[in-house]
Amino acid sequence: MNEKKHNIVKEKSFAFALRIVEMYKFLVEKKEFVFSKQLLRSGTAIGALVREAEHAESKADFIHKMAIAQKEANETDYWIELLYQSEYLKEAQYNSINKDIKELIKILASIIITTKKNINYK
Repeated sequence: MNEKKHNIVKEKSFAFALRIVEMYKFLVEKKEFVFSKQLLRSGTAIGALVREAEHAESKADFIHKMAIAQKEANETDYWIELLYQSEYLKEAQYNSINKDIKELIKILASIIITTKKNINYK
């Protein structure tokens, strides 16, 4: 039996992207088109970059792709905060998605730090 290795950041970033797509649909229904497009772009880019990093050419390339994913996650965090502060998102919606993006940011930071340490040990 060929079991796939459990990849938490891959799973969480994909699930987060699905949530972002749903949030985008919700915002478009409310006639919000500018912030929602930015959110859609940055929020789905995280998982795409994580997938790209799986096939990195080197450890340095892997770190670089994960760092870009972290930047996209930080940008997504900004758009979520802006949507909440501008009252497009209710507090419950904000708290739910905010928890997920903060977790992704922490996971990505941890992966980057650990990979850098592992390179320095070799």
